[in-house]
Amino acid sequence: MATNGDFHMATDSTFRPVGTPKQTATMQPVLLADVVAVSGAVTRTRSRTAKIEALASLLRRLQPDEITTAVAFLIGSPRQGRVGIGWATVRDAGDAGAATPTLTLGDVDAAITSVAGTTGAGSVQARRAVLTRLFARATPAEADFVRRLLLGELRQGALEGVMTDAVARGSGVPLAEVRRAAMLSGDLCETARLALTGGAEALRAVHLTVGRPVLPMLASSAASVADALEATGPASVEWKLDGARIQVHRAGDDVCVFTRNLNDVTGRLPEVVAAVRTFGPRELVLDGEAIGLDDDARPQRFQETMSRFGRQQVDEHGIPLTALFFDCLRVDGGDLLDRPLAERLDVLSSFAGGRRIPSTRTHDPAVAGDVLDAALANGHEGVMVKDLGSPYEAGRRGAAWRKVKPVHTLDLVVLAVEWGSGRRQGWLSNLHLGARGEDGEFVMVGKTFKGLTDELLTWQTEQLQARATRTEGHVVHVRPELVVEIALDGVQASRRYPGGVALRFARVRRYRTDKAPAEADTIETVRSLLSR
Repeated sequence: MATNGDFHMATDSTFRPVGTPKQTATMQPVLLADVVAVSGAVTRTRSRTAKIEALASLLRRLQPDEITTAVAFLIGSPRQGRVGIGWATVRDAGDAGAATPTLTLGDVDAAITSVAGTTGAGSVQARRAVLTRLFARATPAEADFVRRLLLGELRQGALEGVMTDAVARGSGVPLAEVRRAAMLSGDLCETARLALTGGAEALRAVHLTVGRPVLPMLASSAASVADALEATGPASVEWKLDGARIQVHRAGDDVCVFTRNLNDVTGRLPEVVAAVRTFGPRELVLDGEAIGLDDDARPQRFQETMSRFGRQQVDEHGIPLTALFFDCLRVDGGDLLDRPLAERLDVLSSFAGGRRIPSTRTHDPAVAGDVLDAALANGHEGVMVKDLGSPYEAGRRGAAWRKVKPVHTLDLVVLAVEWGSGRRQGWLSNLHLGARGEDGEFVMVGKTFKGLTDELLTWQTEQLQARATRTEGHVVHVRPELVVEIALDGVQASRRYPGGVALRFARVRRYRTDKAPAEADTIETVRSLLSR
């Protein structure tokens, strides 16, 4: 057992056939200290194999009711989600008071549940009291872990990709089975529980279910339509809209709309609900975009679309959003996830009519170039080039879909920000930008203060102050939560930043409030621009 953060990995020597659930009746509860120790081991190694082995060994020791909590902790997010705890509340809760670890995962999970459920008058004091009691029972290493977990600062190299591999290794279930169940359920923690207690049979019972969103399929970047077609072969070349990604589920007259992060926003988008109810099929799962269009069918500014998309209540002042679709995952009882894109598009065309995003099937770069020109002429940001033979790989960013834009853009995460001077006195201005590393950490690749309007400066000052974790002189370090789209002329080799590259002429295009940090571009993507 781990004590005070030291790492002593227990082993599971009991033979178990592949895919067979383990027996847990005689196992002792896993302590928080065990999870802290594994977290530290995972953080200290850069070897993906070593990370997976350390995590899998712990997973094998968990009792069924501990699995979802442990996995949530190790991917850096409690299963209760964001609990609204600020740095001041955590700071004022006191110091660790234990020399020997006794806290179980259930103890910590119950405390977080209590904190999350405490609202209203007096809630700050009540939450602090819960944390004070918890920290009094925690060792210094445990208290530090819980603080970072609550503040969203637990960057330990065990993001969902590594954890998915660890679940497969720990349960003896094929990785493909684990990935598919996680994608279809949108819940890696529950997928881990199923795999570790029920094996492959339990995972195979997870299906695409109307009303339960799946992780969206993602696209890689390509420098040109010719490069994209070389990778995909015959493809559907589609306009890439500058809107908000939506997934729409219909069961009869019941329609639900979800964001790319799987949040339910049905109440915000009555026009989308009404549009889908006009379609012939009574059961649907659709992938598409919600976008504001003017009278000439040209897109409104992205900020206007997202402002309307983010409103909790629809009013007469908000611009209407149009729903346009590019994929169909289910229709009238039939799952289409594993069917080729060409077939899914035929099904979509059979009922969507003018709600289809414009597309052309081709393998000719000249024809694809014409589609790109038409998209740009109509005010959109580029094209998507999609392999016509590809299945829908929920949650995956692969080679089957390629996005092509006329300028280099990267989605990066804000790691810190500097207070401005001169005209920008009083605003948080110069952004420190990070790309997603292979080990789950964010790697700094540059800074920029260009492209920021007064409106954006005001917004980001408020948003980043709310995410501040510490201040060093004029630099404010923040939780890595905000994704910002950066336009740039390219990158250059540099020793100045840990990633070994630096952005050239970087400027802010917009904040991507619809994207999670896990969707930011990788350091490999940034480095690939060195050769262009």
